Amino acid sequence: MGTAEFAQVEWDEQTIDDCRHLIRLAVREDLDRGMDLTTMGLVSESARGSAQIVARQPGVIAGLEAAKLALLEMQVDVAWHPDAVEGDPVEANQPVCQLEGSTRDLLTSERIVLNLIGRLSGIATLTRRYVRAVDGTSARIYDTRKTTPGWRRLEKFAVRSGGGHNHRTGLFDAVLIKDNHLAHADLDPAAAIVQARSFVSGYLGEEPAQHVPIEIEVDTLDQFRTALAAAPDIVLLDNMNNQMLATAVRERDAAQLPVVLEASGGVRLETVRGIAETGIDRISVGALTHAAACQDVGLDWETLQR
Repeated sequence: MGTAEFAQVEWDEQTIDDCRHLIRLAVREDLDRGMDLTTMGLVSESARGSAQIVARQPGVIAGLEAAKLALLEMQVDVAWHPDAVEGDPVEANQPVCQLEGSTRDLLTSERIVLNLIGRLSGIATLTRRYVRAVDGTSARIYDTRKTTPGWRRLEKFAVRSGGGHNHRTGLFDAVLIKDNHLAHADLDPAAAIVQARSFVSGYLGEEPAQHVPIEIEVDTLDQFRTALAAAPDIVLLDNMNNQMLATAVRERDAAQLPVVLEASGGVRLETVRGIAETGIDRISVGALTHAAACQDVGLDWETLQR
């Protein structure tokens, strides 16, 4: 039902630019405007070495592009030879990348590289678990804007690496009418949809407005029915139980409207399968980004030349 889709985050110039900003901040956190005192004091300038980045636990690898960019931005003497690509499943103790070059540079860049891979692999791994949990149903897993400030495009890219889909990137690329909007404007759902659609068409023009999804959040079936009559692109069914979700699906199908139905609110791995089996189209899960544990990755030395 319905074809309304949000822009999906790619490893493109916008994502790369966001990543560069994060890398610069990470370098400032570790080095300020100084140096790696330990490495400079203990490791000779001529020392060379090679190492592997290794997954310490099973999961889905992500963040390799970000880590490679970090080495480029830091202008270190380290060559990068990947053994995996974004979204690959990995086993415990599996190498995902080979590094070789200046031992000083390897040691100084190690934590920044591992933090990027660990954080993004954690998101990709958790996303893959949710995607597998709904396998065989018509539901697709989406992320939310519950992301780490500054990391949104990277974290959404990691969701895609895990097999999930991206909800709106920000406030600029879709309309999502929530309960606070309705309360402030004192509008019923149908009137809010009509007003939002009119504004977007007038502001952007008719043709560009067709590419801006109009979504509304409702938390009762009465609100849903009112919203459905105005035919938004997407209705977000917030914190509804499975019986209510199934009812909404039946009524949408009976109305023969191309309206996408999205379930959201407190979704957990233990509950996502039951939600998907109601026939819902999409399930948005804030936990993909706000509750993902960092995946354990480490750097293991292979050779050292002092």
